[in-house]
Amino acid sequence: MEHNYGKNKRLRVLFLANIPSPYRVDFFNEFGKYCDLTVCFEGTSATDRDSKWVGNKAIGFSDIYLKGVRTGSDNFLCLEILRILNEKWDAIILGGYSTPTLMLTIEYLKIKKIEFFIEVDGGLISEENKVKYAIKKHFIASAKGWFSSGLKTNEYLTHYGADENRCFIYPFTSLTKLDFEKTNELLKIEKNEYKARLGIIEDKILLSVGRFSYQEGYGKGYDTLMRCAEILDNKIGIYIVGDNPTEEFITWKENKNLTNVHFVGFKTKQELAYYYAAADAFVLMTRSDVWGLVINEAMMFNLPIITTEMCVAGVELVKENENGFVLSVDDSINLKNKVELLLNDEELLRRYSENSGKKILGYTIEEMAIRHIKYLEEIL
Repeated sequence: MEHNYGKNKRLRVLFLANIPSPYRVDFFNEFGKYCDLTVCFEGTSATDRDSKWVGNKAIGFSDIYLKGVRTGSDNFLCLEILRILNEKWDAIILGGYSTPTLMLTIEYLKIKKIEFFIEVDGGLISEENKVKYAIKKHFIASAKGWFSSGLKTNEYLTHYGADENRCFIYPFTSLTKLDFEKTNELLKIEKNEYKARLGIIEDKILLSVGRFSYQEGYGKGYDTLMRCAEILDNKIGIYIVGDNPTEEFITWKENKNLTNVHFVGFKTKQELAYYYAAADAFVLMTRSDVWGLVINEAMMFNLPIITTEMCVAGVELVKENENGFVLSVDDSINLKNKVELLLNDEELLRRYSENSGKKILGYTIEEMAIRHIKYLEEIL
């Protein structure tokens, strides 16, 4: 059924983001169909990302690249934002709260008594001292409302003073309807054909996607995956797609003779799609992911998921007896047991695969944009 969002008075919306990540640019292009959208980017790129990791062009919104000083990989201090905040906006959405530019913006808007929204893709409550807690609560609780990626994120926001009744849940994703259509076409081809094309020799394979540069491989739990490989049936292949492995993991593989572990390196979105299509299950033993968009991608390819309680996407989207398992961090033995349980039971594998595909259907950029404009029009 056709909706009427954005067809009457078009809201003039300002969105502040740190860098033009690909999925964010896709979202802004879609969101801009429903409002007059201007996006201020703090910078053009992150220092810890591959140069191929760039967003599409702004075709549905106006983009402004602020002048400022880099203070981290993807954080900047941009005083220029103060001039832009003084313009007339119907809504201001801040893509976070923790960069110097965002903290400056929040303080300025509070002084000027200008209402604003904070959007977070996810969040994990952790132990912290009282000072750090108070600082985060000061910034997060200042908003008029919060765009949240799910119930787990709501818990995070309310922990820092947000009003749960003003936490608006949207389906956080990097996937478009076109991505789903292309995937459906890819899935018409047998997995074995993709395995042959990629030179995969194992009958069953696990896929993991993430950067070794994140805490030298430990952030994404690749050490747990390697310990699992040591005791796993070596007929099950483990394929890790990301950046180049550290010397430690290369030596580990050689010393333990883990011939079924393969470090694939960085792949473009199109190249990665073939690995998803070839895989039998997806694993992400992360120690901390405030969301984990690779979970969305894997589920679009109908893959059962094995992940950890420290992955917000896993907590939101993965349920035991439905489409996968959420394990404790570092538990390589349970990981091995779950992998073998899943890959040795064709009926269980088929059911979990089908359920993954069904659960992720509503997680599109298009639905994400509609949910945003819907909430804004209801509030404003």
